Amino acid sequence: MAKPYYEFFCPVKVIAGNAALEHIPFELATLGAKRAMIITDKGVRSNNLLEPIQAAFENTDSTIAVIFDDVPPDSSLQTVRTAAELYRQNNCDAIIAVGGGSVIDTSKGVNILVSEGGDDLLKYSGAHNLPRPLKPFFVVPTTAGTGSEVTLAAVISDIEKNVKLPFASYFLMPHAAILDPRMTSTLPPHITAMTAMDAMTHAVEAYTCLAANPISDAYAFAAIKKISENLTKVLDEPKNADARLELAQASTMAGIAFSNAMVGLVHSLGHATGAVAHLPHGLCMNLFMPYVLEYNQSVNGDKIAELLLPLAGAEVYAATPADQRANKAIQTIRQMRDMLFERTKLPRTLKETGKVTEAQLDDIATKALDDGSIIFNPREASKADLKAILQKAWA
Repeated sequence: MAKPYYEFFCPVKVIAGNAALEHIPFELATLGAKRAMIITDKGVRSNNLLEPIQAAFENTDSTIAVIFDDVPPDSSLQTVRTAAELYRQNNCDAIIAVGGGSVIDTSKGVNILVSEGGDDLLKYSGAHNLPRPLKPFFVVPTTAGTGSEVTLAAVISDIEKNVKLPFASYFLMPHAAILDPRMTSTLPPHITAMTAMDAMTHAVEAYTCLAANPISDAYAFAAIKKISENLTKVLDEPKNADARLELAQASTMAGIAFSNAMVGLVHSLGHATGAVAHLPHGLCMNLFMPYVLEYNQSVNGDKIAELLLPLAGAEVYAATPADQRANKAIQTIRQMRDMLFERTKLPRTLKETGKVTEAQLDDIATKALDDGSIIFNPREASKADLKAILQKAWA
């Protein structure tokens, strides 16, 4: 344990399984809610993913009062205000977010406005600026990656000022996360791969960074095992409901782990690369993870070595000498990335993305140095260190 004191907190009810969606009306009723608003995006709606949710409300006392499906890939203040107005016009009393990270962040923003009143989201940005609990709020993830369904954070863009506003409060955590394999069964292979590596990075960094604790370790360790054992299965059989459910549960478990144990340098570099080159977050995680683990190995090689067991299984772990397990764990992650590149063309290097130039690496290093996640990395890093990691990740 990195320090003699820690906290662990996750008040989100998890409802998971092959008929999880059917429980939504009952769960809303237990919170006194009967008129839900669904917040989603055009892609989710066009893939008919709302149909089983709507069917669950038939012959119940609850109803879906309105559907807002205009969430963009990057949530914005204006989107939040528009959705909040629709909520009020339809006398809604609960929110169901159906989508990925942007939809969930938008929904968290909407819940602030409809609970607190007004349309000024800015006064609630930052950490712990909400005074009281918000309206009933459920999340149905349609990707297995972000873990946003169990986190206290949201990021919403102010398009006019070209800045991303962070929000963090325990009151932003959903009342329930609904994990149903039907919601991820239509994900294309490259999105399945990218989001799985996002969840993998959440778990690996939660396990190996400074704020790790015994309870978060248990969640992170289990998440890594589930992803390692089920990602190939899902790519081979996209409609395999059991394997899809395992990935969804892994994402949620990784989200719980990093909410309590934080993340490190992979995320600092990922946030910076996203800001400079606009690469998807999950892709950035896939790019940087082995290079950061190599950088950190001199100070936490023992913890990295432990990862070999969930990554490669008991036989490989037992057959690998103790002093070689950290290297073998990193090698296993590299092999996983090679497999994903072969099957889905998910880039392994910055050069392979075709969207990053070597000239941008200095800017990325500068921004990563100022990113909050770097505080929890087990090994301190200078700008020169970051540039060296970026050069390794380049080609």
